Amino acid sequence: MSTMRPDSRQAGFGLVAAMFVIIIIAAVIIAMSRLAVTQNSTNSLAIQQARAYQAAQAGLEWGISRAVNGQPCTSSFSLSGFSISVTCTPTTAMTVAEESQTVQFYELTATAEYGTTGGADYAYRRLTAVVER
Repeated sequence: MSTMRPDSRQAGFGLVAAMFVIIIIAAVIIAMSRLAVTQNSTNSLAIQQARAYQAAQAGLEWGISRAVNGQPCTSSFSLSGFSISVTCTPTTAMTVAEESQTVQFYELTATAEYGTTGGADYAYRRLTAVVER
């Protein structure tokens, strides 16, 4: 009687196929985790930039309110961790012919900054407006 023995050249093929599948699955998991980290960082930065815009908008509105009411409108202050700087530059007063009134224009610039330049969470926005009084 002769026993059938498997061909010795095919004995390790199942192990090679299993290792290949494991390596592919591990590569996909690593790629997906890196993508998730990148997506999270991008979302955090977008939120921080939106907060910077809102902080600069708040500074600009503060400056407009002060300029329209004849109060000093240049200042620096802090709001929710943002450093806000508002500058207000008046122009020369001029008379409007149709209404015989003198008007004054103010150019306002508000900047909002969070974190340190080059930092992972750094956010910066600058807004400008011109108003008359």
